[in-house]
Amino acid sequence: MTDMSPATPNDLAAWWMPFTANRSFKAAPRLITSAKDMHYFTADGRKIIDSVAGLWCCNAGHQRDTIVAAIREQAGELDYAPPFQFGHPKAFRLATKIADLAPGDLDHVFFVNSGSEAVDTALKIALAYQNISGQGGRQRLIGRERGYHGVGFGGISVGGIVSNRKMFGLLLNGVDHLPHTYNREKQAFTRGEPDWGAHLADELERIVALHDPSTIAAVIVEPMAGSTGVLPPPKGYLQKLRAICDKYGLLLIFDEVISGFGRLGFAFAAERYGVTPDIICFAKGVTSGTVPMGGVIVRKHIHDAFMRGPDHMIELFHGYTYSAHPLACAAGLAALDLYEREHLFERARDLEPKFGNAFHALRDYPNVLDIRTIGLVAAIDLAPTEGSPGLRGMRAVEKAYYDAELLTRVAGDTLVVTPPLIVTEAQIEEIAAKVGRVIRLVE
Repeated sequence: MTDMSPATPNDLAAWWMPFTANRSFKAAPRLITSAKDMHYFTADGRKIIDSVAGLWCCNAGHQRDTIVAAIREQAGELDYAPPFQFGHPKAFRLATKIADLAPGDLDHVFFVNSGSEAVDTALKIALAYQNISGQGGRQRLIGRERGYHGVGFGGISVGGIVSNRKMFGLLLNGVDHLPHTYNREKQAFTRGEPDWGAHLADELERIVALHDPSTIAAVIVEPMAGSTGVLPPPKGYLQKLRAICDKYGLLLIFDEVISGFGRLGFAFAAERYGVTPDIICFAKGVTSGTVPMGGVIVRKHIHDAFMRGPDHMIELFHGYTYSAHPLACAAGLAALDLYEREHLFERARDLEPKFGNAFHALRDYPNVLDIRTIGLVAAIDLAPTEGSPGLRGMRAVEKAYYDAELLTRVAGDTLVVTPPLIVTEAQIEEIAAKVGRVIRLVE
């Protein structure tokens, strides 16, 4: 007989946590109970400064009054509306605002619920577009080494982080990978875009020659590779990719789940680099992390290619139960209004030099191999502990939380700093000092 008695209060066993060393965490849990602006608060009452905007997502900070009020009001007005064959006004309003922020003729928005769903949706749209355009042989997809495109089967297939792929057997067929763009010897201690590496885009020519352009549907890259440890694009690299895609009729997809909504000082990184992709994936910052939401923005000619045939027929057989969820749309509208009202994208751009100075000052600390800064993003590569890669990084997360009152993130042995865009100059210095302390604690 099933035991229906309530679980023990605060029992940690039932939740199998994502991307977490579960046994280690549950032996010494790091529990967060509330948040406000730049800080989290722990179960034991400590105030922890958030150096990573939650998980690259709380770009306007935590518990912003206007966003909270919008979610509450929406919950009391319309809790759910089916997105298949029905709509609600805020979905159309939010889509229009996002399309207005996007560059060029990226005019149409398809809503999903996460970055992973955004990537898989973008890949499906790219393949479907080639089919309806009479290019059904274009089925091959090209990603990049060290790329992170979420955890769906499409995303891990085009992604290039080994640990995310190796346990899951056969992935999508017909996927190739460009080389990643990082070379420590050539690019160490870079601020902004490195001078070396644009030529690596030419590898796309080799892949095209190998398979023939008539077999390739799309290329997907992060403008700035984030989860792998922050790899800014070399100067001219994205422009070269765009030119090669145009030459051979390949769609170019930018995964801006991390770089979108101000992280690099613009609404989208595409604007920073002056490159208009065919499709943009977004999530995270669109609601400032308050309600799950993601989406795909497509250029006009891609959208219009589907708008053929009888009017009563569904044009794209794809979608999710919670696409354009009313609470998410309300949060998104409030977040975008807040970004605009407080000029947070411009603020990130203005703070970039000071932010870079603060973290490059750590270059002579113990075990520091490299520091990369761009926008309001910093990555500090630490030398791995001999025989135990990732151990120094995990110790850094623990020491930051317990000893430095800092919430930080690591990718292997790389410390990553991506604070909310509301961060002050004094808080940048505070975070840098705490990171420096953590580096010494794990020496």
